[in-house]
Amino acid sequence: MTQSDSSGYIAISDEVAAAVDAAQPVVALESTIISHGMPYPQNVETALLVEDTVRKNGAIPATIAIMNGRLCAGLTAEQIETIGQTGQRAVKVSRRDIAFVLQDCRLTGSTTVAATMFIASMAGIKVFATGGIGGVHRGAETTMDISADLSELARTDVAVVCAGAKSILDIGLTREYLETQGVPVIGYQTDVWPAFYTRETEFAVDYRHDTPEKIADVILTRRKLGLDGGVVVCVPVPEAYAMDPVKIDTAIENALHEMAELGITGKETTPYLLQKIAEITGGGSLQTNIQLVLNNASVAARLSAAMNSNA
Repeated sequence: MTQSDSSGYIAISDEVAAAVDAAQPVVALESTIISHGMPYPQNVETALLVEDTVRKNGAIPATIAIMNGRLCAGLTAEQIETIGQTGQRAVKVSRRDIAFVLQDCRLTGSTTVAATMFIASMAGIKVFATGGIGGVHRGAETTMDISADLSELARTDVAVVCAGAKSILDIGLTREYLETQGVPVIGYQTDVWPAFYTRETEFAVDYRHDTPEKIADVILTRRKLGLDGGVVVCVPVPEAYAMDPVKIDTAIENALHEMAELGITGKETTPYLLQKIAEITGGGSLQTNIQLVLNNASVAARLSAAMNSNA
């Protein structure tokens, strides 16, 4: 598959470029979940399955990464395999890292929510499916550890379909931060904010809509009004794969305690916690993670199709 270079920095696959030009549904997918989210070869298998899920629901997948000195929107299966085998040796790229990784052709960069949103917007892609967004970390009142995902949502016009914020975060403070930044949180068939591994928290979403078409109407209205930034679309993990809240909270607390003892901070926090929680739950959290990502990809594809039909 050849790639077209639209700006000197971004390489968009022919399939994705054709779909964007024809106003066909496209869904962006991040690559950090491949490199840092799960082990090889399960990471590659899951990434390809997520792409297949997007296709089966009527949209074109565009997995995003930085490779060979280019911002890539729409990876080949071989490129996904490379990221999967590179694993945590890939640079975990947020907005601040993009230019640095781009300038070193030797580096492979896997994109977080923030970086994926930025590159997706450059490529003309308006819907992005992920597992869970980053947010305000527990203890942020002293550490100031707040994910760049939240500020990216405030500035970049991409709808992010997710299972809420990762359970390892402070959900309440994450909600408050999004409200301050003017980022609406829409519950898809839910009145409450889900917490990644579990379906419910004590926190309400801003608005509930039960169909992709209704959510598409809101997003298109925001765009016509010139309102900056994206929206968060929260989709609870399918009930059959939701974890017991007490079990997962205990696993998280144990993982946080061990992380503090080891002095792990910054961008290494989330990969470490996800891996440790998977160990504590005997792989249960990993299976939940896979299923919620597939579910989000399905909803995102239908949302993208609705946005294009209503535009």
